[in-house]
Amino acid sequence: MSDITAQIKESINNNDVVLFIKGTAQMPACGFSSVVVQIFDKLGVAYKDVNIFSQEGLREELKAFSNWPTFPQIFVKGELIGGCDITREMYENGELQQLLKDKNIATAA
Repeated sequence: MSDITAQIKESINNNDVVLFIKGTAQMPACGFSSVVVQIFDKLGVAYKDVNIFSQEGLREELKAFSNWPTFPQIFVKGELIGGCDITREMYENGELQQLLKDKNIATAA
């Protein structure tokens, strides 16, 4: 296992919610990343944001690890839930809120 894969696993295992995004939560570098940050911020969920540009090879390793080709990638309790479109759809129909509740992840909403 590469060091990068180990770092990916550590982030996912040590945080209930991880957003692998372009840029940071404070300064998303694309609209899709911005949308997922806004959703989780609106829900008041604690999350770890990982800038996929922060380390050479991180994007390729993450694609291989998750078997998901695009970014952002959202993990909840170690499980990939998908990217922006899936997260937004789940949020709009209440599935995301229910998933967080089922996984005992605190929200402000």
